Amino acid sequence: MIRIILIGYMGAGKTTVGKDLAKSLGVPFYDLDWYIETRMRKKVKQIFDERGEEGFRKIERNMLHEVAEFENVVISCGGGTPCFYDNMDYLNAQGDVVYLRGTPEILFRHLKMGKGVRPLLLGKSDDELLAFIREQLAKREEFYMKATHIVNIPCMEDEDKISETIAKVKKELGVDN
Repeated sequence: MIRIILIGYMGAGKTTVGKDLAKSLGVPFYDLDWYIETRMRKKVKQIFDERGEEGFRKIERNMLHEVAEFENVVISCGGGTPCFYDNMDYLNAQGDVVYLRGTPEILFRHLKMGKGVRPLLLGKSDDELLAFIREQLAKREEFYMKATHIVNIPCMEDEDKISETIAKVKKELGVDN
């Protein structure tokens, strides 16, 4: 049975790597935020706005417990998921947890390249954004480092770099191509 759970800071490539990894392994891919949005019929931002962070984190924890029971899957978690409740211990008990570890500079570049709107980043200058990433990462790293597997990521600016990262993850997990 395959149950691979990707964690890391926003912009680490969890969804990008997760989709391609799942495809290469022939298993379904679940993005926890998308799963929450589908089940709740609301965007994550709307849930945050209506219920606050604490309300969202409770929903997230419940949905995590659903998704992490699925077999033969690759799951990507939101950047904050491992940092609340007993989520990190729970994840490690459920499957192979891979921390996609990027430097603040790589994460910054990924977030600048990204097409999606990230409410936490709106209105920040480049310097403010890099400082924000450093500060947040410093707080979250203690949780991320509890992952059973850690893969340092390059800047994934093209398909070759994404493929290289997937190969690193597969090698770390010992799964065949």
